[in-house]
Amino acid sequence: MNIVNMVTEMDLRDERKPYCNAKCTILESELNYQEPFGLFAEWFKHAQERMKDSSYEVNAMAFDGKPSSRMVLLKAFSKDGFQFYSDYESRKGRELANNASACLLFYWPDVNRCISVEGTVKKTSAADSDAYWKVRPVESALSAYVSHQSMVIPSRQFLENKIVEVKKKFVEQNRPVPRPSSWGGYVLVPNCFEFWQGQSNRLHDRLRFRKEKAGEVIDPSVTHRGEDDWIFERLAP
Repeated sequence: MNIVNMVTEMDLRDERKPYCNAKCTILESELNYQEPFGLFAEWFKHAQERMKDSSYEVNAMAFDGKPSSRMVLLKAFSKDGFQFYSDYESRKGRELANNASACLLFYWPDVNRCISVEGTVKKTSAADSDAYWKVRPVESALSAYVSHQSMVIPSRQFLENKIVEVKKKFVEQNRPVPRPSSWGGYVLVPNCFEFWQGQSNRLHDRLRFRKEKAGEVIDPSVTHRGEDDWIFERLAP
């Protein structure tokens, strides 16, 4: 048996993932909300009751124009936007500083649903970052303090040694670990949402909410006016 070929050559064309059935479809006439924030909250709550996970993917644009993705944790959302925290000097931080356009992707396989949220990203205030930093577990604060995210390092032991040093300096002296100026919050302000629900026959449901473009002529047979100046439409799967 050739172990190398088993690992490097895989044919997955016969793999099939079941989703929802025809009794579980999304119809425009049955939406509880005709604006995306309310619908997002409804779907998020439904998923959280079954998954207990608020991680999601952030897609930004790299300096060379290629897409760049990573997983982060959602910490808050409202009509003002979606909030998360990270290192401003990390790869994602530098990419967002170069191009503030980004996309969030929430995928909940247990409920066969996915939401993508497009918009622009900006930093939260220093006061907001300080407030969240104060309630973080001390272990998380230590890691953020010693790790210059995305920098090349010699080994894991290098970071663990740094943790020991910082513990002696702050924790063992009953002093709070200070927030690095390079660490803080972001908020993505949305301009487009897409709600997706998988169907086993691949006739997936896709509903897009967006803002009306200046001078756009709306075709009411396919595009519907929702609440709070949002419009929504169905996309072919």
